[in-house]
Amino acid sequence: MTRLALLRHADTAWSVEGRIQGRRDIPLLQTATVPFPEACRGMRVVTSPLQRCVQTATLLGAEDAPREPRIVEMDWGEWEGERLSDLRERLGDAMALNEARGLDFTPPGGESPRMVLDRVRQWLIEVSVPTLAVTHRGVIRVILAAATGWDMRGKPPVKLDWRAVHLFELDERGRPQLA
Repeated sequence: MTRLALLRHADTAWSVEGRIQGRRDIPLLQTATVPFPEACRGMRVVTSPLQRCVQTATLLGAEDAPREPRIVEMDWGEWEGERLSDLRERLGDAMALNEARGLDFTPPGGESPRMVLDRVRQWLIEVSVPTLAVTHRGVIRVILAAATGWDMRGKPPVKLDWRAVHLFELDERGRPQLA
């Protein structure tokens, strides 16, 4: 088993406003050092290529962390910059039906969580040393789905704290389990 730690990037103006960032390359608001998680000491650090993750890795003291494109955020297509609450109000039943699709929920011009999971799975297979990945909500959620069998309908089986490190164990085939 290989330990995998997932950390969501620090806040951006859009995350504070509740806006969907997706692939928009929004910089961080904060510039203060972020303490390196004690549970991750000695781990290899990798980061999504989006600047909010690269900047978070730098704040952790891992300014040379390699960029891993497969752990980039879900592509939200036409909905990037929107708020989910506004979309739900404006689109009504159509939005509810789309959200009820769970892993197959797809924004117009974007990708579904299942598509995110497909690209992330390839990376998980290659993780062979304890690794801390600075990534995004969408990536953490699909890895949680894979680890627990959650189909992304309804609430997650465990509460996710976006300021905490999420720990998983990967088996020899890259299949995650909660740690």
